[in-house]
Amino acid sequence: MSYRKLATLSIASLLAVTTGLVSSFRLPGFAQGGLTIFSGVESGYELGYSMDFLGRPGARDRYRLSIPRDKMQVAASELFISYPETYRGRFDADSIRLEVNGDVVELEDVVWDRDNRVISIFPAEPVPANTRVQIVMSNVRNPNRVGTHYFNASVISPGDIPLRRYVGTWIVSIGSY
Repeated sequence: MSYRKLATLSIASLLAVTTGLVSSFRLPGFAQGGLTIFSGVESGYELGYSMDFLGRPGARDRYRLSIPRDKMQVAASELFISYPETYRGRFDADSIRLEVNGDVVELEDVVWDRDNRVISIFPAEPVPANTRVQIVMSNVRNPNRVGTHYFNASVISPGDIPLRRYVGTWIVSIGSY
C-alpha cells in the first residue's frame, strides 16, 4: 500500500471511531428544554426544566421544574402543576420535593389528583416572593409515546383570596433526545 492510501485509511478509521464514540454517549444536557419558536406560550412565561434520565418514553425519570425568582412575584402557600390529558405518565407524590434558593423545603403535603391532572404542593411555610424555586419530581414514569406536553405552574398566596395565579409553562418533551 502506498503511504498516501495508508494515511487516508488511517484518518478515515480514526474519524469513524471518534464519531461512534461521541454519538454513543448521551449527556443529560441533551434532555434540557431546547429552543422553542412557535410554542403558543406567551413570551416571558416559558419556564425551564431538565430531565435527569433523558425523557425516554416508558422509562423512569426525574424532572427538575424551575421557576426563576422574577416569576415568583408573590409569596406562595400552595403550588400547583397542571398537565394535559395527552400526558399519560405517572408521578410518585412521595418522591416530590421543593427547593427554594437551592435549599430543600419541608412539605406539609403533596397531592396528585389524577382525575383533574393536577399536582398540589403544600409547603410547611409559605415560599417567599422573589425566590428561585425548583420542583424535583423523582420516580416519574414517562408516557410510552413520544410527545410534547405543556405543564402549567400556578400558586396561591397566603392570606390572599384563594385564586390561583398563573406563573408560567414548562414545555416538556418526551423522546426528543
